[in-house]
This record gives sequence, structure tokens and C-alpha cells, in this order.
Amino acid sequence: MGGNGGGGTNADKRPNDLLGSWFVRSGWSKGELARQVNRRARQLGANHISTDTSRVRRWLDGENPREPIPRILSELFSERFGCVVSVEDLGLRVARQSPSASGVDLPWTGPQTVALLSEFSRSDLMLARRGFLGTSLGLSAGPALIEPMQRWLVPTPAAQAPPEPDPLHEPRRPGRLSRPELELLESTTKMFRQWDAQCGGGLRRKAVVGQLHEVTDLLQEPQPEATTRKLFKVAAELAELAGWMSYDVGLQPTAQKYFVLALHAAKEAGDKPLGSYVLSSMSRQMIHLGRPDDALELIHLAQYGSRDCASPRTQSMLYAMEARAYANMGQPGKCKRAVRMAEDTFADADDWDDPDPDWIRFFSEAELHGENSHSFRDLAYVAGRSPTYASLAEPLMERAVDLFAKDGEHQRSYALNLIGMATVHLLQRDPERGSAYASQAMETARKVRSERVNTRIRKTVGAAVRDFGDLSAVVDLTEQLAVDLPESADAG
Repeated sequence: MGGNGGGGTNADKRPNDLLGSWFVRSGWSKGELARQVNRRARQLGANHISTDTSRVRRWLDGENPREPIPRILSELFSERFGCVVSVEDLGLRVARQSPSASGVDLPWTGPQTVALLSEFSRSDLMLARRGFLGTSLGLSAGPALIEPMQRWLVPTPAAQAPPEPDPLHEPRRPGRLSRPELELLESTTKMFRQWDAQCGGGLRRKAVVGQLHEVTDLLQEPQPEATTRKLFKVAAELAELAGWMSYDVGLQPTAQKYFVLALHAAKEAGDKPLGSYVLSSMSRQMIHLGRPDDALELIHLAQYGSRDCASPRTQSMLYAMEARAYANMGQPGKCKRAVRMAEDTFADADDWDDPDPDWIRFFSEAELHGENSHSFRDLAYVAGRSPTYASLAEPLMERAVDLFAKDGEHQRSYALNLIGMATVHLLQRDPERGSAYASQAMETARKVRSERVNTRIRKTVGAAVRDFGDLSAVVDLTEQLAVDLPESADAG
């Protein structure tokens, strides 16, 4: 058999009915699936993979492809159906994983956190160049994810720290960071965060991972306790951002690993609000992967852990994410209550005495309206494309779009809310306006390197074609997709 095959002889093979079932329901042609596998492989740097229709036919006939193709297929089908479709669900064998590669149940100690951050960021940098990034990782979900994260709340025994030196009288030793150097690290992290909001996760991810690796080197040198805590805080922010960028470009297991390590670093920094923010990012990923029950557990863990110290802006963001989880679980009463709590708490944000940390600065009035409108939009889908919930989403989404249009910094959020507006109008059986917003989203997406944005555009255009394919506005939209996002246009 060909280079991507790994099965037995022809006599041993039976058609892979599981893969065949998912494939038929996806609506893809063999050629389109082959193109998507090749595109995802190129994103991973696996340029040796060249799949065609005959190769896809052999997989359906029972051939077991070699890594990283089973994991690529898992991610593609998961995105298509909005739920986790594992390698096993596709009837494919998966290579045995070492516990350190796949697990998230890690020791909650400072030295172990530093070692794991250092090892994982170094591997990411090396493997990204070789082309197998993320293929040895597996996603954790359910109790295997939630139970280890609950240990975030367990107090860490206080170590007996040496007395703090007097910085005025002690000469600086090699490896010790000065205050200006620490401030430079903090400002660099802010700059990376701005780039991500403006350009998407695809452009700067390696730079963030490289900076994180540098910070872990500093954490392995002797520093005063206060400096060490600040370095752990920087490491937590960088690891969260590396996770977020990985999530944005479709590297889901890699993203989860960074989020887990970020939570460990936030605990070592003693920064509970930052830890709650990391958990909210993990929750958002679980919603994306079709596991709202896990998302809700993570948000409740975040809320409980930061209940006495998070600012109103942070608490409002957590309520908004709680609403998203309830919406995707089909619980409208609890969703509406969480939406109200998010709005009421946000109203107190400007009266908070202490300045908010930079990582929550993104949660503006525009973001609040965007999140809450997406909750109602998600409820509409769960309730069988309900026009009632779509009408609740429309004014909030419109306000979010208007505010983001005036904000040149958060281009990815602008694109996502334009797509959200398109889906709301499609739910309301108004394909002309839906197509207009989708077209605008495509124009914005060209400035942002985000697989998440591109995937949502493809799904929205696909929905428009399914329901209103003969309409001239929808025909124009499919032609624009072929021009603006040529790798993702369905030529099959």
C-alpha cells in the first residue's frame, strides 16, 4: 500500500463503517476531505503529506493511515460537527501515548511547573520546525480534566523563604533580574497580546512560545522571592497566550496543555484572578469542542476560586462564559440569569478602585454584548433554530458590531461578531442581510490569521448554501469565498 497506509493486507481489511458514517454525514467529497487534510498538515509543518481522492477511498475501505493523519481527521470532523470526534470514533487506531504527553494531572509544585513549561515550550519550538507539532498529544475531557484542575484550589504549603536581601546594598549577582528588566518582560507580554487581538494567533505564536521558554530559563536561576512570583505571573500570562493562539489556529491538544501549565504557573504566582482567567479560556475551548458540561465545571471552579478577589470586569466575563455554557446545554432560564449577572456586574467595572490587569482589558462593552448575543444565538440553535432566541441576540450583536467597527485593535473579535450577525440573520430567514455580513466578515478575515475565524466563515457560508443556495446573494458569497479563502473553498 501507499506511504500513508499502515494497515494489514487486503484480505485483512474490512470497510471502515465508522469513518464512512461520519464522512457521509459531513457532506464533503473525497477531494474536499483530501484538500482539508493537506491544508491542516501544511499548517502543522508536515509538508511530506500529500493526500488525494484515492487515498481517502483506501481509508474508507479499511486502511489505517499513519500519524499525524488520524489526529488531523479527528480535528476536522470535530470542527465540522461541533463536538469531539475522537480517533477511536472514526474507527482508527491511535499510537500509545505516554502519560506525560497526554495527561493533564501534573504535580502542583514550583520546580515541576518550571521544568514542564521549559520542556513543553522547547519541544513546541523544535517540533514546529520538524512538522509534527501536537501529534503526540491527546485532549482530556470529563473527570480526567476537571478533577486535576480542582487542585488549583488546594492551598500550597508555604515554603520557608530566605530573608529578602536589601537591593540598595547588595551588589547584583549574575542571573538576578533588575526592576527595569522585569518591566520590559511585562510590557513585551502586553505587546504580544495586542498583536494577537489584531492579527490572530497564526503570526506570532512561535515568538510567544520562544519568550515563554526564555522566562522558564530565568525561573531556573536563583531570584528573590518577589521576583520569582512576578516571573511566574509572566510565565502564566505567556503560557495562556500561547494556548490561546494554539486554539485560534486549530491546535487543540497543544492549546489545552499550555492552559493547564498556565494555571499551574498562576498558582505559583499566587494570582487567583489570573488563574480564573486561564480557566475561562479552557472553558471557551470546551464549548468550541462541544463539551458545555465541562465548560460549566471549569467556569464554576474559576468563580469559586476568585470570588473574593476578582474585579467586577473579571467577574462579568466569567458570568458571560457561564451563560455560554448554559446556552449550549439548552438551559435558557439559567442562561438568561447569567447574562443579567454579566451585565449588572459590568456596570460596576469603572467604579473599581484598583486598575484592571492587562489580560482582562479586552473585555469591553463590545465584548460583553458580543458574548451575551452569542449565548442567545447558541440557544437558538439548541432550541431547533428558534427565531425567538435569534431576535434576543440581534440587538446585542448589532451593538457589538458597531462598537468593534470603531476599534482598530480587536480585528479578530470584529470578524467573529460579523459572522455571528450573519448567522442570526440566517436563523431569521433573512439570507440577503446574512450574506452581506458574511461578506464583510471575509474582508476582515483577510487581515487576521485565524483558523477559527476561517472555519466559522466556512460553516456559515455552508449553512447559507444549504438553506438558500439558489439566491443570487448566496451565489455571490460562495464566489467570494473561493477568492478570499481559496484553500477552504469547496470545489468538490
